[in-house]
Amino acid sequence: MRELPKIFGDASEDLATRFLEQKGFVVIERNYFARKLGEIDIIAQKERVLHFIEVKSGKADFDPVYNVTPGKMRKVVNSAYYYMKSKHLDLPFSIDALIIRGDEVEFLENVTL
Repeated sequence: MRELPKIFGDASEDLATRFLEQKGFVVIERNYFARKLGEIDIIAQKERVLHFIEVKSGKADFDPVYNVTPGKMRKVVNSAYYYMKSKHLDLPFSIDALIIRGDEVEFLENVTL
């Protein structure tokens, strides 16, 4: 049986994927793992820009935006560079965060460290 946090995380990523697709994004990959670097929750493309998206969700008593830390985003950046290099891609890209608070979704584009 899968652990409850994993089920909650998968449901959040499903909601995030639907949100992005409704906004015109094409989801390319989910849960991309770059060995020794980290994981990218969602890789999507809109027009000619790749988006490397960290999904954070939480319970009512804690705002998940506080889990978008500089350390976590550095891992996403490093994993994004690895992805681009391993796929031989030369496209503009954006490091983003998608915050889920219950039924509310907030997309933070170009999150900087």
